[in-house]
Amino acid sequence: MKGTATPSFELDARDSVPRPPVHAAANPGGPADGDDGRSGTAIITRTKPKTKRPSLYRVLLLNDDYTPMEFVVHVVEKFFNKSQEDAYQIMMHVHQNGVGECGIFTYEVAETKVTQVMDFARKHQHPLQCVMEKK
Repeated sequence: MKGTATPSFELDARDSVPRPPVHAAANPGGPADGDDGRSGTAIITRTKPKTKRPSLYRVLLLNDDYTPMEFVVHVVEKFFNKSQEDAYQIMMHVHQNGVGECGIFTYEVAETKVTQVMDFARKHQHPLQCVMEKK
């Protein structure tokens, strides 16, 4: 068979199976792109995103002359999951100092607690004030 060219094959070092040669036209990432087809050592780095801790907010009750002490204790137990003793201590602190901290939360949680307390107080016709401030 004169005139018939037989394709040349290269041996793959991994399994010694003949494979057709890779030509630049068949390998778009070949020499034209600066890659000579040989595998090199590459370092892959993963950047860990640095997450910032969320800001915390103090939820405070403000003293007034009209809201009954028992109602304040009930509010602290109900919305801040405090025991009766802890709720009483917070209520007394509010009564004696004009303001008392019920808890420290992320912005969304603090905002929800303030809204819940204010709505509950209005529903029961008490002027109790609840606010939040950045810690």
